[in-house]
Amino acid sequence: MPFWHKRRWPCAKFADERIFFMRDFLILTLLLLCLEGLPQSKKARSRAVPASAPSVQTLSIEELKKVQAVLETSLGNIVIEFFPDKATAHVNYFAGLVKSGFYTGTTFHRVILHGIVQAGDPLSKDPTKKALYGSGGLKKLKAEFNDTHHVRGTVSAVLLPGDPNSAGSQFFICVSDQPQLDGKYTAWGHVVEGMEVVDKISAIPADSNQLAQQRIEIKHAILRPIPPPQPIPFAEASKEEMKNFRVVLETSLGKIELELFPDAAPEHVRNFLRLAKVGLYDNTVWHRVVPGFVVQGGDLSTRTEPVTPEQMAKFVKDLKMEISELKHEKGTLSMARGDAPDSASTSFFICLAPQPTLDGKYTVFGKVVSGLDVVDKMGSVPTFDNEKPKERIDLIRAEVTEVRR
Repeated sequence: MPFWHKRRWPCAKFADERIFFMRDFLILTLLLLCLEGLPQSKKARSRAVPASAPSVQTLSIEELKKVQAVLETSLGNIVIEFFPDKATAHVNYFAGLVKSGFYTGTTFHRVILHGIVQAGDPLSKDPTKKALYGSGGLKKLKAEFNDTHHVRGTVSAVLLPGDPNSAGSQFFICVSDQPQLDGKYTAWGHVVEGMEVVDKISAIPADSNQLAQQRIEIKHAILRPIPPPQPIPFAEASKEEMKNFRVVLETSLGKIELELFPDAAPEHVRNFLRLAKVGLYDNTVWHRVVPGFVVQGGDLSTRTEPVTPEQMAKFVKDLKMEISELKHEKGTLSMARGDAPDSASTSFFICLAPQPTLDGKYTVFGKVVSGLDVVDKMGSVPTFDNEKPKERIDLIRAEVTEVRR
């Protein structure tokens, strides 16, 4: 069928695995150099540079469980929550430094692409001390090794070579899973928002010592209470309530207004309204045009700003088919999927003409009530052999509107 995903040939898969193995081996080698805080000068090799850290006010484990740290960086915000049960002293030390303003003006001074990013050295406030970056703020804490795994987003303490009790203000964030570090470094927190920022930092060019060639500064760091979870839009909406809403797609060729059919496909409608409401369809493209057949959009990988892991986990899920008696007519809104019947998630299509071969195989959940001429314009855009439009067609915004009855 026309909406199935392409598969890799086995030989390509094995080639990719060899590439990933070589990449991970190189990352491991670099990590062993980076995370032991190897300084950049002979003087720094002999000793760590003392940190001018203020005294730290101790918080209880229960208090630490209720707060999070927000690091405002020059590339965006990173939000960290803690493991006080696993590393009480490390969490207290970090929280105290944040409250004192210690991290303001420090930088993410070391980066390994797809590996880790490292920060927290007070010497990094001074660009003239770059040769010493990585040696400051250490030898303050004894090890609290624990059973927390170093997975993507884990925050852990930097050490001096051969000294497990040399942690201090410096920390690193895992950009990818690093199981070889488990039990050798004290993991004390994890990123709950802003991994896309961590990814950007990881991609900054570095020199032969993994020093970032661009200053990525922590402009401000605060502790704040963990906010209550935000309600998921339309999570509890009934079929009758969902009938009161439509979605207007603002495209680069004009606007398309969609009526939705919650009686026929309540979970597909709920999913579509939710994705539109939280803005995940904004700044995507119509990635497929088949003249006389369909136009297709909703592929979140086409977003100008990538979807974050947090957004993926919270809002994107596979949907079970909801087949009804509704037909695929001109202007019908239906859900694209992969090989598996219950693999629809975000991508949708609009029919350019009646398509009876799709009836009973794809979930119809709405129709165009205004802007069918815009859909026709899309259908006339020239395409490459892979059905990708030669002219970019933007889905600028998907707006949920309430219908007045």
